[in-house]
Amino acid sequence: MAVSNNITACLNFLALICTIPVVATGLWFASKQGAECARLARWPVAILGGLLLLVALAGFVGAYWNRQGLLAAYLFAMAALITLLLALLVFAFAVTHGSGAYVVPGRAYREYRLEGFSGWLRGYVAGDPRRWDGIRACLAASDTCRKLTVEAAFFIAPEQFYQSDLSPLQSGCCKPPTACGYAYVSPTVWASPANPAADADCGAWSNDPRQLCYWCTSCKAGMLGTLRDQWRRANVALVAATVALLVVYVIGCSAFKNAQTEDLFRRYKWSNNT
Repeated sequence: MAVSNNITACLNFLALICTIPVVATGLWFASKQGAECARLARWPVAILGGLLLLVALAGFVGAYWNRQGLLAAYLFAMAALITLLLALLVFAFAVTHGSGAYVVPGRAYREYRLEGFSGWLRGYVAGDPRRWDGIRACLAASDTCRKLTVEAAFFIAPEQFYQSDLSPLQSGCCKPPTACGYAYVSPTVWASPANPAADADCGAWSNDPRQLCYWCTSCKAGMLGTLRDQWRRANVALVAATVALLVVYVIGCSAFKNAQTEDLFRRYKWSNNT
């Protein structure tokens, strides 16, 4: 019985370790969204990771000190939380499967269109004017575009800027669309559009640092591109942690069942001997 309990305790300790990437991913995700003004499921991953950590800790305590009731509760709660984690992963993959990024000739960075993203993601960010007003105000107050202004000294020639690696938000919110034909002055100052009718965002551009392209559709698309990239990176850690948790959980169930069987056999043997 002691051997079975030790095995179960070791497995629960492994489950405890497997929850750490979920917690870390949730905290990273929340900090990134706060820094980049995004608000899509900012805290659920961190909260779910915290609950998994607490449940795994309870399972380890129950196995180490042979608290069968606590172990049973752990197995039930862990099954429910793993199911929620799987549902979150399915949701994340479903809403981030499309990409609105497209290649611009002569540019190292990509530009973004709303039409390439999933309908749910478009509706969440661009379909709610009040939500977008809050995001736009946050972007205008952030250093997303100010970073480009600070880095302007490094772009001696326009071609150097064209070959720079811009984030989706910088590409969509800090400069006009390439199709408009604006002449480069600095990363956030452009002049004389050659083709102002090429895109509806051409008229929305302003050299005013408080406005820039924050009213542009491309800025909304850049935000969707940022959300998609964040979720895609988070999904890698979450998938690995989920697979590990499932394997440990299945083995843990088997060990718990064996421990229960050994306990029944021990009691049966003891009753016959007495």
